[in-house]
Amino acid sequence: MMRSSTRLTGWRRVASAMWRAPDDPQIFGALEIDAGPALAFMARARAAGHRVTPTHLVGRALAHVLQEVPDLNVRIRRGRVRPRPSIEIFFITAVAQGKDLSGIAITDAQAKPAIAIARELTERSTAMKQGHDRELAKAKRMLDHTPSFLLRSVLAFTAFLTQDLELDLPALALHRAPFGSAMVTSVGMFGLPQGFAPLAWMYDVPILILVGEITARPVVVDGRVQVRDILPITATIDHRYVDGWQVSQAMTAFRAYLAAPDRFEPALPAYDGPSVAAPAVPIR
Repeated sequence: MMRSSTRLTGWRRVASAMWRAPDDPQIFGALEIDAGPALAFMARARAAGHRVTPTHLVGRALAHVLQEVPDLNVRIRRGRVRPRPSIEIFFITAVAQGKDLSGIAITDAQAKPAIAIARELTERSTAMKQGHDRELAKAKRMLDHTPSFLLRSVLAFTAFLTQDLELDLPALALHRAPFGSAMVTSVGMFGLPQGFAPLAWMYDVPILILVGEITARPVVVDGRVQVRDILPITATIDHRYVDGWQVSQAMTAFRAYLAAPDRFEPALPAYDGPSVAAPAVPIR
C-alpha cells in the first residue's frame, strides 16, 4: 500500500534547497598503469636526444584510442552524431610562470610519433610562454578587457561561432573546434598523485584525461607482491557520447599503447635540435 507523502525535515530539506535535480552527464573513472614500458621508452628517447614526458605518451595513447574507437571522435548536434574530420588532441599547458593556463591542439595526433608531438608542444608552448604567440596575446587581451557580467555571454557566442558554425576566424583569434577531439592535462609535474578534471560546457569533447605523478607502489604480480612504478590516470567522460561498451573498447586501446609504446612508434631517430639538458618547458 502506498504511504502518504511526508514533509522533508532536517538535512534532507536543506539539501533539497541547496541543489537541483542532477543533470550533469559526466562519468569519472581511474586507471593505474604499469609505468615500466613508458619509462623505458622515455629513457631511450632521451638517450637519443628527445625529451618525451608521460603526458606526451598519454596524449599519443588517447589519439590511438580515437583511431581505434571512432565512435568517440564525433560531435553531437541536433540529435545527430557527426564524425570529426580529423583527430586533434588538446594539451592544456601552463603559462605565465604557472599562474595561468592555455592549451595547444595537435592535429592528426594519431599519425605523429610521440617525439614529434613532444617537439611541437615544446616549440609552441615556448612561444606562448615568451609572449611570441600573437593569437594567444590577442585572445587574452579580449577576455581580460571583457566586463565580468558579459564574459559568459561572450564565451557562449564564441563557442557558437567555433563549435556550432565551425568557423575559423584567425583575425579574432578564434578557430574551428579549438579544443580538438579530446583533452589531456597533468598534475604529475606538480608532484600531485591524482585528481579529476571537469568537462566544461564549451569544450565540446567527449573525454578529458588527467595524468598524475608516477610513484612506486606495491602491486600483485603473478600472486606475489612487487614494487612497481605506477602511472595514475583519471578520465572525465561525457555520458552523452559513450556507454560502457565504448568505454571498455577505449580502455583496451589505451592500455595496449601504454603497455608497449614501441609497438606503435617508429624507430627513434637521432635528434638534431637543442640539447635536452636545457631547462624543459613544462607541459600540463
